[in-house]
Amino acid sequence: MTTRRFAAAVAAASLVVTGFVATSAHAAGAQVGVILPDSASSARWETADRPLLANAFTAASVTYDIQNAQGDKAKFATIADSMLTAGVKVLILVNLDSPSAAAVEAKAAKQGVATIDYDRLTLQGSANYYVSFNNVAVGTLQGQGIVACLKAHKVKSPRVVYLNGSPTDNNATLFKQGYSKVVGAYLASTKGKLVDDKSVAGWDNTLGGTIFEQQLTKAGGKLDAVVSANEGLGLAAVSVLKKNKLNGKVCVSGQDATAEGLAAIVTGDLSNTVYKAIKQEANGASSLAISLIKGSKGATNGTTNNGVSDVPSVLLTPVSITKANVGTVIKDGFQTRDAVCKVAGEKACKAAGL
Repeated sequence: MTTRRFAAAVAAASLVVTGFVATSAHAAGAQVGVILPDSASSARWETADRPLLANAFTAASVTYDIQNAQGDKAKFATIADSMLTAGVKVLILVNLDSPSAAAVEAKAAKQGVATIDYDRLTLQGSANYYVSFNNVAVGTLQGQGIVACLKAHKVKSPRVVYLNGSPTDNNATLFKQGYSKVVGAYLASTKGKLVDDKSVAGWDNTLGGTIFEQQLTKAGGKLDAVVSANEGLGLAAVSVLKKNKLNGKVCVSGQDATAEGLAAIVTGDLSNTVYKAIKQEANGASSLAISLIKGSKGATNGTTNNGVSDVPSVLLTPVSITKANVGTVIKDGFQTRDAVCKVAGEKACKAAGL
């Protein structure tokens, strides 16, 4: 086992034992630096993105340093400075907000270091590339799933709330653009009502639960759907619904296809989620970084305007997940049956055909 792999194993063990994710030790001589945003908003950053990126760089014999800002913009900037000082050739960034990431990208550009916006576009930034999913399409799938659930529940004039992602994350804006168009049109056609529309700062799931509790109170305990921007927020809403014995009766959306999220699909607590094949996203970003290091131009399939320029982009296609096709994510190897069914229970899994 290499020193780097040993360190990764120790970090993973630490996560299991303590429930916290320590940032990786600074890797001297790293060619690529990766800054992840946090480990609280979604499990994906540490359980999926980190190992996938690490494996891709290892396979290409590219040295790397992956660290996590843990939701702290000052820490994000400090990590970036340390990586630039150490001489990385490429920085892959998952921003906490656009202004702080744009400042990092400007500093990197002055030093001739290429930057890649990963998953989240940095508005007014100077990234050389952007790798993500079509995030309006993600929101559209969320909205379509909610509408399908409302129809299945035969709700005539639905009462709905939006539990949006962080207002500083451009992705959250794009998700909402997608689902509000779909759900808004359905509410208009059915004379339904948007009871409340709130964003959750920092994708904070605890805050999301508090906000949703207020939304449920505002609705007088009568809701038909919660359009939540990811599974963390959706499961926070489900926790509140359970306390009020409403779980499974209210349509709730998500995204990320975590083991916990898929388990909630299996049990019926979440009506729909969105699977983004993170392996494709990690491969897209790592391939671009490796190409830059080896002096070639990376392959893209479009451009995305960040407010100042059209950024060459790798844009991937998301997949809608309901109980009918929840096994897709397991067959794809993104989650295991054991991980999902440990949460959902064997009986529920067998009933869902898993």
